Amino acid sequence: MYSDAELEAMLSSLESDLVERKESFSGDAPSKVRQAVCAFANDLPNHGTPGVVFVGAKDDGTPSGLPITDELLQKLAHIRDDGKTLPLPTITVQRRVLLGQPIAVICVTPSDAPPVRYEGRTWIRVGPRRALASRQEERELNERRRAKDLPFDLEPLRFAKITDLNRLLFEQTYLATAFAADVIQANERTYEERLISCRMVDPDAQHPTVVGALTLGIDPLDLVPCAYVQFLRIAGTELADPIIDEARLTGPLPDLIRRIDEKLQAHINVGVDLVTSDTERRKPTYPLAALQQLVRNAVMHRTYESTNAPIRVTWFDDRIEIFNPGGPYGIVTKANFGQPGRTDYRNPNIAEVLRNLSYVQQFGVGIATARRLLSSNGHPELLFDLSDPNGVMAIVRCA
Repeated sequence: MYSDAELEAMLSSLESDLVERKESFSGDAPSKVRQAVCAFANDLPNHGTPGVVFVGAKDDGTPSGLPITDELLQKLAHIRDDGKTLPLPTITVQRRVLLGQPIAVICVTPSDAPPVRYEGRTWIRVGPRRALASRQEERELNERRRAKDLPFDLEPLRFAKITDLNRLLFEQTYLATAFAADVIQANERTYEERLISCRMVDPDAQHPTVVGALTLGIDPLDLVPCAYVQFLRIAGTELADPIIDEARLTGPLPDLIRRIDEKLQAHINVGVDLVTSDTERRKPTYPLAALQQLVRNAVMHRTYESTNAPIRVTWFDDRIEIFNPGGPYGIVTKANFGQPGRTDYRNPNIAEVLRNLSYVQQFGVGIATARRLLSSNGHPELLFDLSDPNGVMAIVRCA
């Protein structure tokens, strides 16, 4: 983080391509600030240092007198997790006193896996202004990934080929979710260039990445052995009781999520309550949306590295257990697991895919949403068992 003296010098540097100033966070400012965050995350000039957005500063660098409230700081921090900028940017938001007045300061760390897009568009910095990346500029951003220490979901699978990916699925389903419609119509990028830009293949377009195999693989299980969900419906409360339904759910992510949803829906019963109120009230045994949140969370956050273990959904008569291989990651620990505001991403590019496909609307709220839905349906508190070093077990008990 920059010192106060460094920030004050940046405020007065009117030609810097590391600085953006906004007098307020109203009108079109929220969109412009997100464009600036996207551009700084892409770091086309390759500074390797954070760009800064000052909210509460005039164009000449003097403070505007904007009240820097906790509400404003929360809105600015929400830029990271609202799903409009992907992959997730790394930002810090602080209230700093500069030139004698409080100013909100957003510091944006350059991304290890550009290009970063805001609402499907790749923004870059050209001197003191923002611009949309050209085909050549986007190619330069893609090349940056070669020398980076990347997350496992961007590792190339060197035994696999680009022909192992489903081109039709990419072009007819995924592409429109990753890019804005006008960007798709305006550019002339090749199939390979688009795959590279979406991180589905390595920068040479020779080998699928892990996220590419999971999202577009003709048979993902051939490429990533743990890419499936094991579903069991047991008539009883113990594993030794009779199994009445068993399925191994796999396929590229759009198909996998659909199959999981269908299986969950098939086992939810809806009862009719005519006693506790004057009107008929229908109550499911489990709220589907809560189970979806928990299983999709597992798909997003599990480890895909050095394991053949699947996600396991075991449905007993009195509870559902969802086992997620991998356990806590990054700033999320056993002590703070599931607490609001504590999120980190083992697989940021898988998270991006799930957001693009609309399976995740907003990051960091899955567990809280599941808890709220379960509580409103009359269920006991959602439990997490972190005693197994190989993963996390979510336990949802009957209402």
